[in-house]
Amino acid sequence: MTLVARDITFGYAGRPALYAGFSLEVAPGERVALSAPSGFGKTTLCRILAGYERPQGGAVTVDGAPLPRRGACPVQLIGQHPESVLDPRMRMEASLAEAGAVPDELLDALGIRDAWLRRFPHELSGGELQRFCIARALAASPRYLVADEISTMLDAVTQAQLWRFIIAAADERGMGIVLVSHSPALTARIATRTVDLAAARAEHAAAGER
Repeated sequence: MTLVARDITFGYAGRPALYAGFSLEVAPGERVALSAPSGFGKTTLCRILAGYERPQGGAVTVDGAPLPRRGACPVQLIGQHPESVLDPRMRMEASLAEAGAVPDELLDALGIRDAWLRRFPHELSGGELQRFCIARALAASPRYLVADEISTMLDAVTQAQLWRFIIAAADERGMGIVLVSHSPALTARIATRTVDLAAARAEHAAAGER
């Protein structure tokens, strides 16, 4: 079930296009890092890959099928700011319930304590909230996980714990990962391949001129 982004074109009104004919393929079990300067549109690309943004041209498919507009998506996105995707008025157990049945063993493996389930998002740390976001994403049984700077704001110990868990889960499920990180050391440890978005854009532009 290969994740394919084919000839993606995307831009915002009044600005140069972030992507014009960009393509990417990620195989099951791969861990692909996206590398580019700040402001290059890495987060936008992550959102396109997970179906949160629709490209103006091209398409994203998994095993040849377009991403579904409703229901569980085979590509799940985890972002940098977990507090922005969790309803501040809902207790954590209710937020988990929105994702469907989350196995107790998954919560245990992520170190999510029973007491946290009865708390609101503002009562938990960023690392604790990110554990819930990972649980919600994995509960959907995705074929691919898109991780956009998911550990930037976390301390080194929590960062290592979460990535060890994610990699183990990916290996067990044969799940592919697309990741963005500003840490070269982290990327070197995790990624099996790195895609330089700036180089890809330059190569595409040069091909168009020939």
